[in-house]
Amino acid sequence: DSAMSKKKGSKNGAGSAGTPKTPKLGSSSNLKNRMSKAEAGTRDKATVKRLNMYKTTGPKRNRDGKIIAAAEFQKKAVSGERARIEPNRKWFGNTRTVTQQALQRFQSEMVKVKKDPYQVIMKSSKVPTGLLKESAKTAKVHILQTETFESTFGPKKLRKRPKLSSSNINEMVEKVYETTTKHEEKVAQLPHDSEERSAQNDYIFGAGQSRRIHAELFKVIDSSDVVVQVLDARDPMGTRSAYIENYLRTEKSHKHLVFVLNKCDLIPTWVTKGWIIQLSSEYPTLAFHASINKSFGKGALINLLRQFARLHADKKQISVGFIGYPNVGKSSIINTLKHKKCCKVAPLAGETKVWQYVALFRRVNLI
Repeated sequence: DSAMSKKKGSKNGAGSAGTPKTPKLGSSSNLKNRMSKAEAGTRDKATVKRLNMYKTTGPKRNRDGKIIAAAEFQKKAVSGERARIEPNRKWFGNTRTVTQQALQRFQSEMVKVKKDPYQVIMKSSKVPTGLLKESAKTAKVHILQTETFESTFGPKKLRKRPKLSSSNINEMVEKVYETTTKHEEKVAQLPHDSEERSAQNDYIFGAGQSRRIHAELFKVIDSSDVVVQVLDARDPMGTRSAYIENYLRTEKSHKHLVFVLNKCDLIPTWVTKGWIIQLSSEYPTLAFHASINKSFGKGALINLLRQFARLHADKKQISVGFIGYPNVGKSSIINTLKHKKCCKVAPLAGETKVWQYVALFRRVNLI
């Protein structure tokens, strides 16, 4: 015992006699690592969220085993409550998203471009055309939203009783019989001509109305990238085809339609200018005078066709189809562009009976 006490005393004496040891940086005795009691009790936000996550347990059940309170993130939405997902970009990581303002701006700009006849949508196949259709204009109206059941059939109904000329079916039949007899009496008093006269059946009235011509027309439309509708400057609205324009707008919207106002030398200049202003609001319109030697509008039409060829740069060649009523000057325009007589021309309707290809440039063909 005495030996052990001496050894301890010698160790303590050596330690007290030497210099005191400095505490380590990571030890709690260091003043830098010491915190006040208030600082030691606080937790940051991430720690609180993690600890709350540990507290979440399963659903609370009663003695019978029925769920009294559902577990976290398993509660059913109350009727009328709007359940929302946290707006986080990670849910849309693999898709292209757009804000509502940008989408509305895109819709308004695209509608302006589609309405402008002198602008063309590049890469129209990649444009989401479904976004351009405003569903509010085409949506079906629910009848109960415009006129409620109570205001129509209830005790507080606001619908007026319709005024009928007859209260039952017998009165209505009698009135119909009276009107028919009066009409027959008036017809009997008119002078009757027993002779039947047949109208003059001229060839020119039936030109361009056969099924074969109809098939040839749609052959030209289907094989053309640009459709040129030739109009007579003396009657542009009479030589327009609303059926073809509607067909191209609905079924062949990828094809371009151009108006050419031919025979503009037969009307005054101010009339031509007025028609061009009116027709240009719907489709690109050019004034033209077909003549091999003294033509007008040839350079403008050639420049337009070159622009269309540059627009369809992915194709080796583009086809331009000329359509229109008989004797509006389709073949004359092609002869003017070629500067030689390559299509037959006649003052009678129906001279061109079949379609024919004419090469204008290396990348532009005329039909």
